[in-house]
Amino acid sequence: MRVELGPDGPVLVRSEPLCPKGEHSVRVRVELAGLCRSDLKEVAGNRHGVSQFGHELVGVVEESTVDGLAPGDRVTLDPNVPLERSTGFAEVMWAAGPADRLRAALPVVPADVDARRLVFTEPLACAQHCLGSAARHTGEDLAAQRIGVLGAGTAGALIAGLAHALGAEVTLGNRSQDRTDFLRSREVLAAPVGPLDGMPSDGLDIAVVATSFVLPEVLREALRTVVPGGLVLLYGGTAPGDALPGLDCDLDGVRRGELVAETSWDGKPVRVGGSYGTVQDDFGAAIRALVELDPSALPVERMITEEIPLIALPGTIHAHLATRPLGKTLVHP
Repeated sequence: MRVELGPDGPVLVRSEPLCPKGEHSVRVRVELAGLCRSDLKEVAGNRHGVSQFGHELVGVVEESTVDGLAPGDRVTLDPNVPLERSTGFAEVMWAAGPADRLRAALPVVPADVDARRLVFTEPLACAQHCLGSAARHTGEDLAAQRIGVLGAGTAGALIAGLAHALGAEVTLGNRSQDRTDFLRSREVLAAPVGPLDGMPSDGLDIAVVATSFVLPEVLREALRTVVPGGLVLLYGGTAPGDALPGLDCDLDGVRRGELVAETSWDGKPVRVGGSYGTVQDDFGAAIRALVELDPSALPVERMITEEIPLIALPGTIHAHLATRPLGKTLVHP
């Protein structure tokens, strides 16, 4: 049984997927999956790029023709490695391709760590990549840097939490109060959380735009909050042609190319940089953070608000598109 994205939205298919064609293949029994905001954007038709529907997961290898991926190995998924695969919203996922890509796409994770923690590996790898991009663009270690994260959804909370664990001075802001109240009530983050307009002007070394999309009103707040010469990092979604009047910058080109542009805003010199996707090392760093850090330093499980069976996923997706869900939904095959 699996949930696929059809022309009219997500549909439940009561059969096992066929193994895709490829030099090698791996069959994974899915243990737990997470519903990502990008899955919702893909269903709504406003996500740009190749399909990654059903990509946050933990599972166990059942069949494999790849050295280094043996039956019984517990794995997660890096959806940015080019492969042929079926959806992770399933009892079983097949992946096929060259052996080196399969090993990169299916990082092995510990067998003795709760799946409810390990299912955050992929989003935490994205957060790790975001912070790594910030360090590359600034040429400085992030410890003791003043970092503001604009957007308090799951991505923003993970970026802020990881930055705080790495020793940065972190502030998390959101346009609406519901998300900040949610994070405070669950004690997800040991750092200040509040409204965007409460973040001080010219007070941050780095401002990360972590909303689902890089919205003009959020980008203007980010530009306001950084010091002269500071970095505004684009993490949220962009589309070709996106621009902000008054800012000389190709937003989509900078984000997808992970470039950094020196420009100005309201007479203030600023740098605008991009973060896009992940690399293999990000998954190793995310797994180490989830396994080695004291859970109280990165309490990702506190963001879980809903756990549903696979059969309920199509209805849940439609409900989330019509409402404003808080926290993380997990899917049990």
